[in-house]
Amino acid sequence: MEIIYILWLRQIKRYYRSKARIIGSLGQPLLFMIAFGFGFGPIYQKAGGGNYLQFLVPGVIAMSILFSAVFSGLEIIWDRQFGFLKEMLVAPVPRLKIMFGRCLGGATVAVLQGVIVFLLSLLVGFRVDNWLLMPAALGFMFLIALVFTLFGTGIASSMKDVQGFQLIINFLVMPLFFLSGAFFPLTGLPSALKAVMLVNPLSYGVDALRNTLVGLHQLGLVRDFTILSVVVIIFLVVASYLFSKIEA
Repeated sequence: MEIIYILWLRQIKRYYRSKARIIGSLGQPLLFMIAFGFGFGPIYQKAGGGNYLQFLVPGVIAMSILFSAVFSGLEIIWDRQFGFLKEMLVAPVPRLKIMFGRCLGGATVAVLQGVIVFLLSLLVGFRVDNWLLMPAALGFMFLIALVFTLFGTGIASSMKDVQGFQLIINFLVMPLFFLSGAFFPLTGLPSALKAVMLVNPLSYGVDALRNTLVGLHQLGLVRDFTILSVVVIIFLVVASYLFSKIEA
């Protein structure tokens, strides 16, 4: 357990030492909330959808967690290039514990990033429907973060260069985000597009956050929790296998 705690703490310290990284990671969520929230708000309201900012913010929080979680895998490649990964792998510690400590740290950082975006959303006019459900919202934030930290770790474990990782992640992350229901509801979509969105694990994270924060949902909390938990287990098995085969 000690190595898990050390790596968890290291991930958090590494992130918060970089103030430029923190500030830079808030730019895109703020842009989406202000430009889309207020730009498309009147159109969404005229269409009978209500307050678009209330609909949009949970998706933006999920987006922030997604990006932070997935790109935490990049640090595996950096550690490999600078030799730190080799030092960890030769230590008399199971690789599963090393990977789990890194993933817990990456997921914690992603959740903290989501919380910061949530606090910023309150400044631009977002309002929580029921504060009693806030612990549940934080729990779902952690599930989303864990899913995509494991996802990023699995991809990074099978790659050796930063450029290749960034190309693959950018190719995958944007479709995951845009096809998650963050910008538009799942109802009324073509059946093929809806099927793709229902395969996307982020769709269940967005729906869960929207349910717990503003009381809007399309899939249901039990379904959201079940799917996210199953995906965590699947990604944990896959990432553990790929990390066990990594060569420093």
